[in-house]
Amino acid sequence: MANRMVAAALFGALALLLPQRPAAATAAIVVASKIDTEGAVLGNMIADALAARGLTVVRRISLGPTNIVRAAILAGQIDLYPEYTGNGAIFFHREGEAVWKNAAAGYAEVAALDRAQNHLVWLTPAPADNTWVIAVRKDLPGFAAKKCLDELPAYLAAGHHFKLAASAEFVESPAALPAFERTYGFRLRADQLLTLSGGNTAATLRAAAEGISGVNAAMAYGTDGAIAALGLVTLCDDKGAQVVYQPAPVVRQAVLQAHPEIAAALDPVFASLTLTRLQKLNARVAIEGEEPGAVARTYLTAHHLLP
Repeated sequence: MANRMVAAALFGALALLLPQRPAAATAAIVVASKIDTEGAVLGNMIADALAARGLTVVRRISLGPTNIVRAAILAGQIDLYPEYTGNGAIFFHREGEAVWKNAAAGYAEVAALDRAQNHLVWLTPAPADNTWVIAVRKDLPGFAAKKCLDELPAYLAAGHHFKLAASAEFVESPAALPAFERTYGFRLRADQLLTLSGGNTAATLRAAAEGISGVNAAMAYGTDGAIAALGLVTLCDDKGAQVVYQPAPVVRQAVLQAHPEIAAALDPVFASLTLTRLQKLNARVAIEGEEPGAVARTYLTAHHLLP
């Protein structure tokens, strides 16, 4: 997932740096996305679904990180883009509140806040969570078949080998590994961690899959395409240690009022995007090298989501 952290104080300044919306495009719906793999796939799905219904669409796919794209929609320079529900905690300075750890409650909260304060509408979210996860090898010896984090304390106490590859941010941020440790009652020793300077999950997942430096577990995001492709599985977070990040289309209210068919076009698309499907779509881009637009079109056609 693209950068989650947003500096709200920069919104106004960043908006001034974005290209001005051409007068000729005022009747068109400007669809943007963040600069990451998943953003490009989802942004193209949105654009294709609207274009298939006869709407004029201008694409600004992979426009930039979260701060740039959020600034653009607040400034009216774009009309629609895919965002993550958990980012509402950052957008509205509500970090640390339990509401963001519940999918339905978090969605309802960010939808209400954005509509009231910014005239932005959150449409149907995907039933997938792109939050921080811990992924392990499927063949981890002696680990319970359920593959959930509540099994990890007993696994560690029994002396089984466990070594996690993660970024320094994941290891140190109170919202990341320490949140997992507090919630599930375990603590990883220094020799059970391979801490990497960068935050690239491709490196952490490869380390776990290939057993580099004894690693058999990895920091990842829930919809990372490489998880299943590399023979890994995520440990389920039944106790809600992490904020839920469900992807959903966010549209300017005035645009939705002018084109109410937008919701009808996009709701079934996002409702169809399960965790497994998003992982596979991301893998086609990140691992198999396919173009995001082609992946989006193929998915929409195969699942009969275009009129």
